[in-house]
Amino acid sequence: MGNLLSLTTFIPLLGAGILALFLRGDDAAAQRNAKWVALATTVFTFVVSIFILAGFDPEAPGFQFVEDRQWLLGMRYKLGVDGISLLFVMLTTFLMPLVIAACWDVTHRVKEYMIAFLVLETLMIGVFVALDLVLFYLFFEAGLIPMFLIIGIWGGKNRIYASFKFFLYTFLGSVLMLVAMVAMFAQAGTTDIPTLMSYNFASETFPILGVQIVGGVQTLLWFAFFASFAVKMPMWPVHTWLPDAHVQAPTAGSVVLAAILLKMGGYGFLRFSLPMFPVASDIWAPLVLWLSAIAIVYTSLVALVQKDIKKLIAYSSVAHMGFVTAGIFALNQQGLDGAVFQMISHGFISGALFLGVGVIYDRMHTRDIEAYGGLVNRMPAYAAVFLLFTMANVGLPGTSGFVGEFLTLMGMFQANTWVAFVATTGVIFSAGYALWLYRRVVMGDLIKESLKSITDMTAREKWIFAPLVVMTILLGVYPSLVTDITGPSVAALVDQVEVAVAAHGSESAVASAAPAQH
Repeated sequence: MGNLLSLTTFIPLLGAGILALFLRGDDAAAQRNAKWVALATTVFTFVVSIFILAGFDPEAPGFQFVEDRQWLLGMRYKLGVDGISLLFVMLTTFLMPLVIAACWDVTHRVKEYMIAFLVLETLMIGVFVALDLVLFYLFFEAGLIPMFLIIGIWGGKNRIYASFKFFLYTFLGSVLMLVAMVAMFAQAGTTDIPTLMSYNFASETFPILGVQIVGGVQTLLWFAFFASFAVKMPMWPVHTWLPDAHVQAPTAGSVVLAAILLKMGGYGFLRFSLPMFPVASDIWAPLVLWLSAIAIVYTSLVALVQKDIKKLIAYSSVAHMGFVTAGIFALNQQGLDGAVFQMISHGFISGALFLGVGVIYDRMHTRDIEAYGGLVNRMPAYAAVFLLFTMANVGLPGTSGFVGEFLTLMGMFQANTWVAFVATTGVIFSAGYALWLYRRVVMGDLIKESLKSITDMTAREKWIFAPLVVMTILLGVYPSLVTDITGPSVAALVDQVEVAVAAHGSESAVASAAPAQH
């Protein structure tokens, strides 16, 4: 039990090693074996992660299952999970077997394809369990490499451009974070994340080149981390890499990108920006709230004019991540609960939508909306499943999408009513582009000759969607499955921010009164 986090993290890497060392050839048998080994590895990883969930105490806000040992050059190998990070670990291990199952039709360099996804799973889990700055950064940055290869080798015709754009955007955004980490170590003398979460970084205003830096050192460090996490989310206006990456990525790559990789940005805000730089987070929260509101409206309007199904869903993801960042920087219990819930919910819904695109792309080899229409006549099962996730994406009550959006809007309303008003219009726009897409692709008469022989979902495809359907409805009618786990950790985080902001306000009041008394 003491090494459950290490086991969960590195089992996929072990599976990748087995594939690399022992599987030879590229014939049909070797390809089939590679898929089965990858699937068995991801299923086993999920089973092990269930033991973490079963042994987790949801009433304790601190880190549990902590592993701490000497590692390299005085650095620590330290892992742990709290109520927030545990759910992202479970989301990752839950989705990866479905991702591998969705790769069953791949025939090009299958062994390497499976290795890339298994390595990526280890790196994604590592991000969510790392409790050391250096370890976190290694996992965070190394995850770019397998995703870069997945897009660049197995993607569409413009895959090279999309893969380099993805890599450069996310890598350059993280350079400032690395500089900030070095500065934090120089000041605090440690890379231990729990220690840094309680360290009081200076927040007194000081000038640089005649410009007053409100929030002091905290503001500088906050912006350095913000640059990395904003790109990763991605936030407007640094979101332009995402639609290209989604369009060119293979179906499984798009699922991982939307369902898990984007959540690393939101997780970073929760793990670093708020607890380590609470004063700066409070000062700059209005900026993030308005950037989020703009993102929700702007990307929803852009989605309305898309002709490519995948690109429309990609812009939809950016809009939904706007709700996440707004909920986080509302800096209250409802906002943060909603942000975490929205990220988990979006993992299921966006993953299912991209899988839905993959189903019809595998049959017709086009993502052009104009190429479809009337699929309900030939694919009733597909029409029903795609309708469920379309409505969940809109935020229909009874689905998980409603709970996340409602909680984040509640948090936004408490923080800034105008931001909440603007963001709410995005809900209307999302209904517009989602229902418009469904109407054009699924409904109507089947008049295109090319579609008259299209077949409905296979048994394998139905089994892939089944767990996603269950989780989307289950979390929609019983959201306590998530909020009971996240609640204590979120409450502790909100209290920490409020105490730090109140203390900073008191110190500022004393400092401003001192000259008058003197």
